[in-house]
Amino acid sequence: MKPILFVAFIFSSALISAQVEKVLVLNPALKPFYHGVASGDPLSDRVIIWTRLTPDTGWVGSADVLWRVATDTGMTNIVQSGTYTTDQNKDYTVKIDVTGLQPNTFYFYEFTNHGNNSVRGRTKTAPVGGVDSLRFAVVSCANYEAGYFNVYKVIKERNDVDAIIHLGDYIYEYEHDGYAFNATANRFFEPANEITVLNDYRIRYSVYHLDQDLMRLHQQFPFFNVWDDHESANDSYKDGAENHTEGSEGTWVNRRKFSQQAFFEWIPIREQSANNDSIIYRVIPYGDLVDFIMLDTRIHGRDEQVAANSPAVNDTDRTILGADQFAWLKQNLSTSTRQWKVLGQQVMVAPLQIFGTPVNADQWDGYAADRLKLMNYVLDSNITDVVALTGDIHTSWANDVPTATYQSDGTGSAFVEFVTTSVTSPGLSVPVPVSFIMTNNIHIKYIDLTKKGFLILDINQARTQSDWFFVNTIDQSDGGFTTGESWYVNDGERFLHQAAGVAVPRPDVVHQQAPDWPRPFGVAATNQLVELQLMSVYPNPVVDNLYFQLYTQHTGPLLLQIMDIKGSLVYNNKIGPVQSGLNNIVIPCNELASGVYILKATSNGQSVSIRVIKN
Repeated sequence: MKPILFVAFIFSSALISAQVEKVLVLNPALKPFYHGVASGDPLSDRVIIWTRLTPDTGWVGSADVLWRVATDTGMTNIVQSGTYTTDQNKDYTVKIDVTGLQPNTFYFYEFTNHGNNSVRGRTKTAPVGGVDSLRFAVVSCANYEAGYFNVYKVIKERNDVDAIIHLGDYIYEYEHDGYAFNATANRFFEPANEITVLNDYRIRYSVYHLDQDLMRLHQQFPFFNVWDDHESANDSYKDGAENHTEGSEGTWVNRRKFSQQAFFEWIPIREQSANNDSIIYRVIPYGDLVDFIMLDTRIHGRDEQVAANSPAVNDTDRTILGADQFAWLKQNLSTSTRQWKVLGQQVMVAPLQIFGTPVNADQWDGYAADRLKLMNYVLDSNITDVVALTGDIHTSWANDVPTATYQSDGTGSAFVEFVTTSVTSPGLSVPVPVSFIMTNNIHIKYIDLTKKGFLILDINQARTQSDWFFVNTIDQSDGGFTTGESWYVNDGERFLHQAAGVAVPRPDVVHQQAPDWPRPFGVAATNQLVELQLMSVYPNPVVDNLYFQLYTQHTGPLLLQIMDIKGSLVYNNKIGPVQSGLNNIVIPCNELASGVYILKATSNGQSVSIRVIKN
């Protein structure tokens, strides 16, 4: 039963100071809710609230978590509360669809276990009836190894948006140094291998949720998420992916199932299914002003990608949505009673061609028949005020979506599209003159090919505007940013205009943020750190291999011991040195007899233990 150390060198563990950046710390004030809290999919009378419980020493099986929702940060005016039971089958995540809420209202929420409170989260329900204006931050493509999530930091501090729209690539599936590793930022994937199984996907989400900027943004705003390819594997489609090798990486059916299970466990999204398939396409209405029609252009109905210069890009039998989702989309476009119809989706709709040949057939360019059907439906049905929101491409674009009769003044545009750049993932590596791209694509009105950032979608009854914002750096933690261009579409029109500047501030939506620390305050956050903590142990009960994720503040040897119910030592081994931060360890347990055991890990004089059942 020699343990295998999957990952050791992950994160620095130097104490926080003015000079030293800290990638990962576990603060005892957050115990046992180290991953913070989150909310999502707000409707006028309900919202999802989320946390993750890190099981304490000796736990096995299920655990009860108390939850409460209030209108004040002191949590005195409780409007809803209850108890949720979680276990390892849910990776100890907690997700509640809280109903019976009032529209257009800020709420605060928290979780409690064994006398310990989580941080309080802040969320906001959607409005009903007449709405004058709304504002949303739009993000995508956050590669942890590519740099710091300063985009999340900047959005959290501006505090004037109704919600965060995340258009996918929330995580990346690659192995360490597999894609755009930033040695200056020195941030490391965990686990270090490419993630292919449920355990791997869960741990990758765990690391992301421990990022302080992402954690704090989730704490203050509701999200609506869709997945893109890297939540499973690069350039995925319904039956496979470019970055999946059938056989050596298991089956695509299982990998897709594992990735989607972890997504629904760790993301505050309302779970749905159709024909035994997990689906993320849904409508989130905001008063009479906008329907957010969230799509899955990545997996649900997408056929395999073809070469960009293949005649198959125009094949009328190929689809990016699938027949059922396309019918659903048409129905929601035609029956919507809201002024604006915003499509939250993954890949660029507008053509991107050089000398008439598509550049990237992973986009709607590779599924031209579906795009033509969508444009024709919008035009033939006289559906106005349609806006597509897009991520994936790691660059910034403002597009008219052109028909065959399109003119540079906007005539012949079916609707418009705003594309957000990435949080950290790299843009175009080979410089291409923007003027060259725009000459070949006269419907494209704005491009930035290099900067990292986000866009602010500002919607009112007269127009919908996109303002692009760019962070100063991703090499280190930094809150600086600059502005890019701003473009808008008027009510009743189908083409873009350039704005003189960003939308004016909206002080009416600025509201008190949730406090940084739980109540009561607990342990001082600036000078004390958790020294040793088991973050997850599974499967438990175990049959063959026991996997566990261990956080340690110290670099050094790790003593692993297993004792049976009588206290007899049946396994004793010192491994390492393990490095400070998160470590993945697996112990083969097939030689153990069935029964109850205690697993104990000791490092630098500190010990943690947990009860393990062997089947």
